[in-house]
Amino acid sequence: MEGLPLAPAPSIVPQWTTACPDWEDRIINGRSLLPCGPLFPDEAEAALKIYRDLVLVDVAGRPTMEQACLPWAFDLPKALFGSYDHVSGKRLIRYYFEFVAKKNAKSTRAAGIMITALIRNWRESGEFYILAPTKEIADNSFIPARDMVNADPGLKAILKPSAGRVIEHRNTGAFLKVVAADNETVTGKKTIGLLIDELWLFGYRAGAETMLNEIEGGLASRPEGFVINLSTQSNRKPAGVFEQRLSRFRDIRDGKLLDPSSLPLLHEFPESMIKSGAYREPANWHIPNPNLTKSVDVEFIRHKLKEVERSGKSSVIDIEAKHLNVQIGIGSRIDGWAGVEVWDRGLEPGLTLDAILDRCDVVTIGLDGGGLDDMLGVGVIGREKDTQRWLGWACGLISTIGVQRRKANVVDYLRFKRAGELLVFCFDEADGVWRDDPELAELCEDALPAAIGPEALPPDIQFVVDLVTRIRDRGLLAQVGVDAAGIGAIVDALGQIGVTQEAETLDAVRQGIALMGAVKTLERKLANRSFVHGESPLLEWCVANLKVVQTPTAMRVARDEAGFGKVDPAMALFNAAHLMSLNPEPVRQVSTYENRPLLMV
Repeated sequence: MEGLPLAPAPSIVPQWTTACPDWEDRIINGRSLLPCGPLFPDEAEAALKIYRDLVLVDVAGRPTMEQACLPWAFDLPKALFGSYDHVSGKRLIRYYFEFVAKKNAKSTRAAGIMITALIRNWRESGEFYILAPTKEIADNSFIPARDMVNADPGLKAILKPSAGRVIEHRNTGAFLKVVAADNETVTGKKTIGLLIDELWLFGYRAGAETMLNEIEGGLASRPEGFVINLSTQSNRKPAGVFEQRLSRFRDIRDGKLLDPSSLPLLHEFPESMIKSGAYREPANWHIPNPNLTKSVDVEFIRHKLKEVERSGKSSVIDIEAKHLNVQIGIGSRIDGWAGVEVWDRGLEPGLTLDAILDRCDVVTIGLDGGGLDDMLGVGVIGREKDTQRWLGWACGLISTIGVQRRKANVVDYLRFKRAGELLVFCFDEADGVWRDDPELAELCEDALPAAIGPEALPPDIQFVVDLVTRIRDRGLLAQVGVDAAGIGAIVDALGQIGVTQEAETLDAVRQGIALMGAVKTLERKLANRSFVHGESPLLEWCVANLKVVQTPTAMRVARDEAGFGKVDPAMALFNAAHLMSLNPEPVRQVSTYENRPLLMV
């Protein structure tokens, strides 16, 4: 077992880094991604003796781990167990992320690592967990772990598998439990070692970040503790806790973030190979598949890709994500809006609404959505004075009722709220259904209060009125465009401030195929860089959710049928684009002398 902490004594602390700035060269040439050797080689070797001899009973010939895996498979256990300092009782590298394509023995190796950790552990009644998003994935880890024990008389003498996906150490009383997060309680744990399997699935689960923080909290009183994140790539755009952790560990690998307590082992293609298409070459498939020729077959991947090519782009994307670890971008959807492909061309980081109002001579506003189950989308487009470029901005407002009805979007909604692009409001003072859910509580904790009194406007409509008033009073407002089948309360409220169809400052924008002109105009202006937008996670999400529906003579844009992928801010932007395409005259005519320097005579 790992040594019990000794009495306080001077400990020589090794110096190390977990950054690997030359990772691209290493991974292309099949070299280890470990930036340094084990900090305590004796600890590493003692654990590896156990790990190498574990038997894989579901593999032909019942090979040991050493026989079934290539050298890369020992990098993670070598670093994990080799970072334990038995003098101080501390593990110096505590957080790990191994990112690898499907069929690289991920779950089997996870079982082996945790069995080894259970054997090496010295703490009585210690708790070790493998946390999986579903029961099926939990079984994928427990069954190999159970079989490893039963296949070795020596292990069977000290470890006892039992019902409930538990393996107990007969001497220390410590145990390894494999937990399915979809139907088992994961709070209140005194965790020493935690392995999170298929982290990508947790990224789409409401409350996942809170749940993981809770179960990882046991490490505060377990200095020898550790957390291992294991995952393949998502077949959707990465989100939530998966996106956060993957981004963080990439920064650590690249040397952008200094954190010697966290070690990334990310088996993915360099960005240059994605852009050039080199990732499609079978000669490069060892990069995301380090166990190629052992548990992964080149011909299998080649066959799957050829098979799905006939089914279309979406099927190819799915195979590339799972078997080649290729990250899906916002433009990967086969039936998506063409403008998404060139969305980044219009990016101007730091562009704000205030900047648009300062730089433009005329502004149009679009509105869309706003039902109980909807976001109210607000889109603003200004025409830049000197360049005539269109500058775009958008935001969303959603009620606590809408949040509750679409809990699957909570992770994304939190991201947009933190970016200052989504406002949550209450329709009624009694709206408080979120308080038992930590993530819903954070999302709704400072929700705009409900309107009080019969004359008061709901908070989202009041926001629209205030915004329109602000732009009108600056002499910039050309028109406000609303969905012709939209909410009458918005039209009534705007009428109270003089924004009406009679005044030609309000227009009912026809939707469906009638909006096709604005949709195509905006995508062309993105392509030639004459439409500019800020760095907006909300807009990026919405345009990625757009679905193009072809008709016999035209096309229209829509959202997915389930209603989870919101598009309202994007549709509001299209409404504003329709009005701007009519080439409105500036409301306030600027004298040619305003911008000339003062002439002294």
